[in-house]
Amino acid sequence: MSFFNFLKQNWPELFTLLRQHLWLVLISTFVAVAIGIPTGILLTRRKSLRGPVLGIANIMQTIPSLALFGFLIPLPFIGGIGARTAIVALVVYALLPIIRNTVTGIVGVDPNVREAAVAMGMTGRQILWQVELPLAMPVIITGVRVAMVIAIGVATIAAAVGAGGLGVYIFRGLRQYDNNLLLAGAVPAALMALTADFGLGLLEHHFSLAKRRKGRTRSQAKVIALVAVAVIASAVIFGSYFSGRRNLNSASGPANSARVVVGSKDFTESAILAEIVAQMLEARGVTVERKYELGGNLPHDAMLAGRLDLYPEYTGTSYTAILHHQPITDPRAVYEQVKAEYAQKFGVAVSDPLGFENSFAILIRGAEARKLKLKTISDAIPYASNWRAGFGQDFMSRADGYSGFSKAYGLKFADQPREMDLSLTYIALASGKVDLIAGNSTEGRIAALDLFQLEDDRHYFPPYEAVYLIRQDTLARVAQLRDVLTKLAHAISTEEMRQLNYEVDANKRNQAEVVREWLKKKGFTVT
Repeated sequence: MSFFNFLKQNWPELFTLLRQHLWLVLISTFVAVAIGIPTGILLTRRKSLRGPVLGIANIMQTIPSLALFGFLIPLPFIGGIGARTAIVALVVYALLPIIRNTVTGIVGVDPNVREAAVAMGMTGRQILWQVELPLAMPVIITGVRVAMVIAIGVATIAAAVGAGGLGVYIFRGLRQYDNNLLLAGAVPAALMALTADFGLGLLEHHFSLAKRRKGRTRSQAKVIALVAVAVIASAVIFGSYFSGRRNLNSASGPANSARVVVGSKDFTESAILAEIVAQMLEARGVTVERKYELGGNLPHDAMLAGRLDLYPEYTGTSYTAILHHQPITDPRAVYEQVKAEYAQKFGVAVSDPLGFENSFAILIRGAEARKLKLKTISDAIPYASNWRAGFGQDFMSRADGYSGFSKAYGLKFADQPREMDLSLTYIALASGKVDLIAGNSTEGRIAALDLFQLEDDRHYFPPYEAVYLIRQDTLARVAQLRDVLTKLAHAISTEEMRQLNYEVDANKRNQAEVVREWLKKKGFTVT
């Protein structure tokens, strides 16, 4: 499909994501201006605070966005999942250039001008509003300009906490190896950044000229008018967004029905499993709010904070990454231990297994496997010294990941393995940039990209049975959940899951449509 045809077919969704992205940027920038400029003014009056405040702002800007999201999710009022958390993070990143430029602009005012104002009998407030701020405005607008461009870029990560925006297409494009999705997410974001930079650059130039003119009163009036327009525009977007959210929520189920927030991790299979349970609940009259494509351990943190009711997980992941046990190979023992500890420690129930495992899959190119007649990981050991490996961040850091895996098989590669996003490892392997990766055994792109899974003949990897994790209070509150989970117990085979992934990742089909067809085929549709 050409990019033009993609846009023609998906423009309603793209427009929604663009609106979400713009709303996040405008609101966060407005809040950052409302906080940053007064803070900067205060620092010009209280020099003792200047170093500590600017130092804290510098430190906050160095915190990785996903880590900041992880800190924010459990917090009351400002945390959670969705736009609120993303806005708080964007404000944090935007504050430094606004505060710093406000201080620089005001401190940089010619002392002779300030002395002349004092000699004329102007009060401190009059000096600030009629002398310092008008003269410092070009520098302050430069700070706002930098802050807005930063916000546009960082807002793409907001998709990792379910806040929407153009990052949804970017993450989806990486997973599905789809350049149309990548372009649809990246190009509007780039155009938005260029437009903001150009527009604020013109405003900055206007105030630079205004400094050299008389009639500052008129310039101040323009400032007030511009601020008023920004406030009104932000309020309109704010209101329309939440109005749309309310309409969406009210349309998703009866007003008196139960409500469940369903989440997923940031890969295709997790989103498909979440969509399966979401559609089954909706068919039973339950109002479902979807919070998909959450990065890292954010779904777990969100569930403990009461922001999520349910999400799909794997027993081996819970056992090693969350409960921090050493890997074992007995599937039943892992399941029972996870079930007991989640109930005791977190107040979370574990569903019956769904019927398939999604273990780490050690993958090489199919052509390489056929040429060298490789079947198992042990078969590959003699060739590994000439190979380059690439692994996702999870595999490199987990107890059941690279460290133990390389020791179990005595693997030594040509170079230190490249650590990268999991979705990119498939692309890197297929294009010959690396020679071995650790993917997911049910990944649809294994067949699509002609990759080959080497057998774990030394049985290193623990079992990764797919399950749903559900808050116990939600299970007690929503009676329909038990019926849905009972029907899904042992209902999805490995072959079915791989095919579902293939339909979304390789055939580029809408996941909701793929799920709807599968539910009908299985007889799980409620009429």
